[in-house]
Amino acid sequence: MTPRVAFLLGSDSDFPALEKGIALLRRLGIAARVEVSSAHRTPERTLELIREFEREGVGAIIAAAGGAAHLAGVVAGHTLLPVLGVPMASPLSGLDSLLAMVQMPAGVPVAVFGIGESGAINASLFAAAMLAAGDSALRERLQAYRAEQREGVLAKGRRLKEKLEQG
Repeated sequence: MTPRVAFLLGSDSDFPALEKGIALLRRLGIAARVEVSSAHRTPERTLELIREFEREGVGAIIAAAGGAAHLAGVVAGHTLLPVLGVPMASPLSGLDSLLAMVQMPAGVPVAVFGIGESGAINASLFAAAMLAAGDSALRERLQAYRAEQREGVLAKGRRLKEKLEQG
């Protein structure tokens, strides 16, 4: 299956924070490709991967990095594909990563999400929503996922009310 979303991780240590987002895309029927490449230590490989993603018809790139977190900006500077940045936790709690990504200069956009796992899940859902704009079957799967989320919240509310009424 041809990947529609590519994940580019600055390090393999970023994978645990991205794992649920990758699984969510698969659950929605979206093929994803996952690669590790550093903006600083393997810049040539990073550029090669960007070109491969473009040739493969990838619709969005989710770039995850910590610390200086230049990966998303470097990727965005070399492609017109949408780049979704996910800052990773760091010795500064990921704030440095977040600020590095969110402070892109005008003209080179990176959509930046929250730090770590929640950001990765939201970036995955955002990529799915972008792809769903031109794919009615995917749009239906995404709507079903949203309905499932809504029902989960309502069920938690009912359980909490029951617990309060009993005690």
